[in-house]
Amino acid sequence: MTGLSPIARGNTAVVKIAMVAGQVNPLLGHGTHAGAAPQGLHVHLAELSSALAGAGHEVVVYTRREDRDGPDRISAPGGYEVVQVPAGPPSPLRPEETSSAMGEFGSFLDREWRQRPPDITHAHYWLSGLATQLATRSLGIPTVQTFHSLGTVEHRIREKTAMDASARDRIRLERLIARGATRMIATSSDEVFELARMGLPRTRTTVVPSGVDAAHYSTAAAPDTTRTRKHRLLAAGPLEPGSGFDIAIEALAGIPDTELVIAAHPAPPYLSRRSDEQEKSRLVKLARVRGVQGRVRIRRDVGRDEMPGLLLSADAVVSTPWHDPSGMLALQAMSCGRPVIATASGGMLDTVLDDATGLLVPTRSPEAVAAAARRLLSDATTRATFGIAGRDRVLARYTWDRVAEDTLRAYERCVPVRRTAHRTARTGVQ
Repeated sequence: MTGLSPIARGNTAVVKIAMVAGQVNPLLGHGTHAGAAPQGLHVHLAELSSALAGAGHEVVVYTRREDRDGPDRISAPGGYEVVQVPAGPPSPLRPEETSSAMGEFGSFLDREWRQRPPDITHAHYWLSGLATQLATRSLGIPTVQTFHSLGTVEHRIREKTAMDASARDRIRLERLIARGATRMIATSSDEVFELARMGLPRTRTTVVPSGVDAAHYSTAAAPDTTRTRKHRLLAAGPLEPGSGFDIAIEALAGIPDTELVIAAHPAPPYLSRRSDEQEKSRLVKLARVRGVQGRVRIRRDVGRDEMPGLLLSADAVVSTPWHDPSGMLALQAMSCGRPVIATASGGMLDTVLDDATGLLVPTRSPEAVAAAARRLLSDATTRATFGIAGRDRVLARYTWDRVAEDTLRAYERCVPVRRTAHRTARTGVQ
């Protein structure tokens, strides 16, 4: 990544970037596999910070301290610094519990940035955006916001008729944060549409997708060799209803001589093992009712290192969550040269090229998934063609270097705003 940024060619050769992620520790991004929000944010933050640091920029990630014993500042292997902010109890919290600590988090950022001002701040998730804007409102530092997941969308996909107070507060604050940010970065075209529905002009939003480690997720990995049927489908994600594993199980009844492997990712530390067990029991019962219990295998706590081999062992990868803002599993599959059957929503509308790198299906439609799987499993040439096209698409559009490049371009658009803000602060002219 050379010659990427007018920021880097301006007054200084290095951009000082403050990443704010109050409920996401990037140090977990390489140690655990995370396939969907909020866990996928660990991977996104770690990889983006590493790519920006690798391009020669100074990156500091501010995250909430979750243990008593760790150091305040940590040099990450990717070349960036992690600051563990003392805000709230030093223990893992659910996302909804983190909100009460954001005032304290924002006060820390205000003090920190008065001493060490960054050139630009980039907040991830809405709670981090709240803390960031509280800290920067009197400092003249531009703020970039990425939500990764929107409250309006989460409420809609869960088909709730009533909205509780916390959901209303989140949606109201997301609107305020979006309007207060210097620039929005959306992870998909679908999110741009949702932000426009919230009243944000499209001209203030840049689309920068999530990325994938194309060296780790590659066709060179050793495939898993435990297949028991002629064909194998792979699904992956956290063991929770929103992952849509039940859709894949129901579809399996219409796909002969095929096994389904569900690679369940480790649960976040704030969730008990019991929630995983309950979802697994529900899926096992469903498989028994549909008569496919002998063809469904659920593998628990599948880590990042195991995923490439599992992906390569599959004839196709099934990604049918209720909603996926980033399309991370689809990216991993494409990077490994495997065709994808994916829900036509969220980030997958951008990631998966229908009838080119995979097949898009309607949400919550086992019949459509089964039809797509039968088509792919009966045609090895189409599978191979889709796989090659998917790998090529990843290398052209979704490497982390490319994502960092596009992120820097979004930062560039904030520079004139920053200069105006500094001039106002110096002269007192409003």
